[in-house]
Amino acid sequence: MVISALQEERFEKKSDVKGAYTWTDNNANGEQDDEEFVFAGAGNGDYTKITYRDELKTINWTWYSTLWIVIAIISMFIRDLSYMYRIRVLTDNHISWRRSFDVIMLWEFASAVAPSAVGGSTVAMFIVNREGIKLGKSTAIVLITSLLDQLFYIVMVPLVLIIVGTQRLLPNFSSSGMQGLAAAGINLFFIGFGLMVLYAVIISWAIFIRPRGFKWLLLKIFSLPFLRKWRPAAVETGNEIMDASKEIKGKPFSYWFKATVATFASWTARFWVANFILLAFFPVSEHMLIYARQLVMWVIMHITPTPGGSGVAEIIFSGFIGEFILTTGLIGSIAIIWRLISYYPYLFIGAIILPGWIKRSYIKKKS
Repeated sequence: MVISALQEERFEKKSDVKGAYTWTDNNANGEQDDEEFVFAGAGNGDYTKITYRDELKTINWTWYSTLWIVIAIISMFIRDLSYMYRIRVLTDNHISWRRSFDVIMLWEFASAVAPSAVGGSTVAMFIVNREGIKLGKSTAIVLITSLLDQLFYIVMVPLVLIIVGTQRLLPNFSSSGMQGLAAAGINLFFIGFGLMVLYAVIISWAIFIRPRGFKWLLLKIFSLPFLRKWRPAAVETGNEIMDASKEIKGKPFSYWFKATVATFASWTARFWVANFILLAFFPVSEHMLIYARQLVMWVIMHITPTPGGSGVAEIIFSGFIGEFILTTGLIGSIAIIWRLISYYPYLFIGAIILPGWIKRSYIKKKS
């Protein structure tokens, strides 16, 4: 996946040098909507075909840029450390720091290889359960982590919108190859945000207020003729929700406070990675706007069908953050650096620790 991403070719506009391609608006719609046909060879064009690998070679690395890249990597460490702390809190310190590292890395690995719309929650329940946590509590832990993640978004979006407003929340997509997204505009973001709020309300009601009522509702819905084949799965889900409710109720305030602080720390560290990468190459003044744009990006990446949003993420990053990159030729390079720091490491780490974890958890389960 890394090699494929680095070797991917793209057309990029060059303002300072002449390229070998020119763009022709064949369908007269003013949009660059089909690169394969609208870009044609030209001896004196303003576009050039380049790979991300070639773009990375053009970067002039300095001690200053290296420092900010290191800070971006440290920010990812803080994110993972916060996640590890949260899983220890949610398991009442049943899982050691060493085991929590395995759990979080495998959780991220599952999220990275599964389509973003699916996520790694199902695998996460299995991972936590194999660490000696009974199934009901494993289900509760995964549901609470998901609920806390939604809570971060529900709290941060209104705060950020108060600071930056909605006028520049979405970039101008006229030259970024994302006109389809521009057509949906700000509505796509608010629909996604509304679904997050709805999810949080339903899970909160099901776990904290009426778990038995939630199971009854599931059974009623899946008693319909065209849904009856999934009724056994609905029964199992209802039972898991009831078990999760029993595990969660009665937890002290400190339990929720620690888990919430860890959640906000992890997401904040994750979103600031892009700011630190930009600071490695350019002066940045609109940090909160960049932060707000990433909140929007996160919604879009989590409805994409590709593993971890791969392929889509680089395009979205270029479209949303491109205007803050002062050198046009570095847009693709910075998008790849962002993914190399925030996404690809989990593929390597997960692949390394997975075989040993399977062997250890199998022996533990057998004993």
